[in-house]
Amino acid sequence: MPFGIQPTYLFRDNDGIYGDKVGRFLKGTGIEEVRIAFRCPWQNPFVERYGGTLRRELLDHVIILSEEHLKRLLKEYIEGYYHIARPHHGLDGETPFPTDKLEPVTEPRRLVSIPVAGGLHHRYIRVAA
Repeated sequence: MPFGIQPTYLFRDNDGIYGDKVGRFLKGTGIEEVRIAFRCPWQNPFVERYGGTLRRELLDHVIILSEEHLKRLLKEYIEGYYHIARPHHGLDGETPFPTDKLEPVTEPRRLVSIPVAGGLHHRYIRVAA
């Protein structure tokens, strides 16, 4: 698991695509499977919130040309912006991986903008002046 932490629960819908193997795997790993009610996506707010954010901040603003293009955009958005530069409400406005806290600012620096997802979003870093 990422970060060496195993989840206690996995919330999922009742889509038939999962089959029985997913439930058996989760049981074997000690993860409790929590199924939401049929046709009730509001019961899985984390996935719904993330899907809405992804749609509003990326997919509503681009024309997807192919599956590879979609994969590349998603990877760049998630790895280059969502986890690194985008403030998260649940983290009191911090990013999941705050870069400013890694090294204290001790000398004059200037702010540099790095375009992400074709310039749709920007990540900002401090560099030596």
